Amino acid sequence: MSEITHPDKQTLVSADAETSLSRFSTQRFSIAPMLDWTDRHCRHFHRLMSREALLYTEMVTTGAIIHGKGDYLAFGEQEHPVALQLGGSNPQDLATCAKLAEQRGYDEINLNVGCPSDRVQNGMFGACLMAQATLVADCIKAMRDVVSIPVTVKTRIGIDDQDSYEFLCDFVHQVSTRGECDTFIIHARKAWLSGLSPKENREIPPLDYPRVYQLKRDFPQLTMAINGGIKTLEEAKLHLQHMDGVMVGREAYQNPSMLLDVDSQLFGAQANPLTGPDVIRALYPYIEAELAKGTYLGHITRHILGLFQGIPGARQWRRHLSENAHKPGAGVDVVEQALMMVTRPQQTSE
Repeated sequence: MSEITHPDKQTLVSADAETSLSRFSTQRFSIAPMLDWTDRHCRHFHRLMSREALLYTEMVTTGAIIHGKGDYLAFGEQEHPVALQLGGSNPQDLATCAKLAEQRGYDEINLNVGCPSDRVQNGMFGACLMAQATLVADCIKAMRDVVSIPVTVKTRIGIDDQDSYEFLCDFVHQVSTRGECDTFIIHARKAWLSGLSPKENREIPPLDYPRVYQLKRDFPQLTMAINGGIKTLEEAKLHLQHMDGVMVGREAYQNPSMLLDVDSQLFGAQANPLTGPDVIRALYPYIEAELAKGTYLGHITRHILGLFQGIPGARQWRRHLSENAHKPGAGVDVVEQALMMVTRPQQTSE
């Protein structure tokens, strides 16, 4: 195999360059917090493609931060702007974690009021909190009182049979007034707290974008981003005619090449000069540093499998990484070998 070379640093989007976030809400485009997906390896990869997108951590519970043995607040400096999503319902615990997160350098704290899983409900956080607007408001206020960075809420449009527009408005009113929360990310589906799995809750309850648009019209003083079912930047632009921001989840993860156009199309910033192969090779120094710390290659490469979706050789790319990244001693050469299958595709079609 030929010697692996890294792109010249001048070809990368400069991490020190002044971003255009000041011209827009920082919520203009964000990548959703996704449990088991948006870990620090994933966020580093996504940041190579967009300097402007707001990145979110996976949901981290207050119990894990306060009582856990690991460092659940770890992130890389190159990830900014990056928000920590917290799961919890105890105002004092949330305030403690928010303060720790601000000290660590996070740019935003977000409270999860949208996850519908049984495990989350048993811990008294997530979507079930929509039924307790006063408690959510107290949680937000407790965090706002101890930090200077933004504290935001990610929620649904309703839960179970509590899905009227009046219910949603009352929730937003209480959290924004009593809790002094000025930013909401609204998943445009309600959540069924029983009978549907978390995956089904992302697909079965129908999307209701007009309801979220109406919410923004009725609370014009609040910053609101919309989430749920957004698959293209063209769709994002349509939503931005009504909302302050859009949050994309699964599509950004499964088809990450869309992120290469976010800065130019949604922020009016300089286009990212990198191609897909450039992005992968720009990831090599990070991979090498992580391998030196004992990280397994597969923990990083699982996030990059979808980059070449629809491109000849993409299937071979995915297969080579899936079959080889977990082998003992697997390193950057495995990724380079897989990359050759895309840049020099075989005769077999995708």
